[in-house]
Amino acid sequence: MERDLLGEVEVPAAAYWGIHTQRALRNFPVSSFPVPAELIGALAEVKQACAVANMRAGLLDARIGEAIVAAAKEVAEGSFTREFVVDAFQGGAGTSTNMNMNEVLANRAIEILGGQKGDYGIVNPLSHVNLSQSTNDVYPTALKVAAIRLVIALSETVARLQGALQKKEQEFAGILKLGRTEMQDAVPITLGQEFGAFAEAFARDRWRLFKVEERLRQVNLGGTAVGTGLNAKREYIYAAIDELQNITGLGIARAENMVDMTQNADVFAEVSGLVRAAAVNLAKVSSDMRLLSMGPGGGLAEIRLPALQEGSSIMPDKVNPVITEMATGVAFQVMSLDHAITLAASSGQLELNAFLPLIAFNLLTELKLLANAVSIFRTHLVEGVEADEARCRRWLEESLCLATALAPYIGHEKAGELSMMAREKGTTIGEAAVEKGWFSREEIEAIFQPRELTRPGIAGSGKVKRNKEG
Repeated sequence: MERDLLGEVEVPAAAYWGIHTQRALRNFPVSSFPVPAELIGALAEVKQACAVANMRAGLLDARIGEAIVAAAKEVAEGSFTREFVVDAFQGGAGTSTNMNMNEVLANRAIEILGGQKGDYGIVNPLSHVNLSQSTNDVYPTALKVAAIRLVIALSETVARLQGALQKKEQEFAGILKLGRTEMQDAVPITLGQEFGAFAEAFARDRWRLFKVEERLRQVNLGGTAVGTGLNAKREYIYAAIDELQNITGLGIARAENMVDMTQNADVFAEVSGLVRAAAVNLAKVSSDMRLLSMGPGGGLAEIRLPALQEGSSIMPDKVNPVITEMATGVAFQVMSLDHAITLAASSGQLELNAFLPLIAFNLLTELKLLANAVSIFRTHLVEGVEADEARCRRWLEESLCLATALAPYIGHEKAGELSMMAREKGTTIGEAAVEKGWFSREEIEAIFQPRELTRPGIAGSGKVKRNKEG
């Protein structure tokens, strides 16, 4: 039986949490989604740093402080995971999660010191574990630590996808194919150029994510309730930041304006926006892969995706592009999470944003989701994709797009006339041009070289010298 300002509440005897967590369990039976493990681990590291800083500032008895540090290390390493029971969707700006941590660390520290759980005369969740702190500085600090790690991991994962696509760019460099704009025949392109464009999109994502990690390094630890630092000694504040740097190995820095860092959550919206941009590229490239592989008998089928599982319970020999569909679905989910983060970040009021738990759950979830999807997309699809060179050549030859390459020699109108003639006779542009007597076969071959058709300038210039427009 534990007591707080509102009265008494029964707490399970075996639990490491206490009355504040127990009330949160009753108040927020919302989703069954737990607070992300990355946030719990980071919060434990913050508590460890704070305990050390309180001891260095002479505010916390070393015996109690060392027990809290030991407990925090255990939690940060993954122990007591089942004791963090508050739902991810909670009111109070993260107070319930902070109190869940304070109570678990206090009760574990009590055990370390030889006492029984609940004997807060030995170690108190508020007076000792939460000393010199507020939810409003430790929670966003922990969120930034967790987010930095996941942003770095996502950036590295995207970089590996970029590399895989660049390998395919080189592999497919000599495969000429039909380009398409607005789902209609356009001018020639190489399959390598298409994959090179995919790689460049992810190169931008990799760089943006790599750089945005810096935006998360400024923290308001020591700012306590509203960023003014009330109840936190100056020696403690500087020691807490230093110790958190040592524990995490990250370039954490004290914010110049901790009131700003306490009330404004735009940095999380900024980071999420760049994650969303990466999701946009994943959705687009996944869609393109799915389209290019469609068929195989009745579609484009210019590339072959790895066959991973049977695709139908009724149609034999059907294999679906399931990885592209998974990746697209994850991208859509990330975009929706980003929208929720945008709404939450814009809804802070005065000195605090009460919706940090929503921001934390969605930001950390989207980072993990996208990293997993990008990794699978690379290993299960991109690295095994193959080109169907014959199919690429077939669609190019059957298209009338090559008339565009002849327009500089004969003019736009005659090129259109040539296209109509080829369509009516069921022949190729090159054959129609030779039949008309406007070009020799050697000239057509010189113009229609893959390298000539897929680089700046007029195809065949220097080899086809005469102006044929007249």
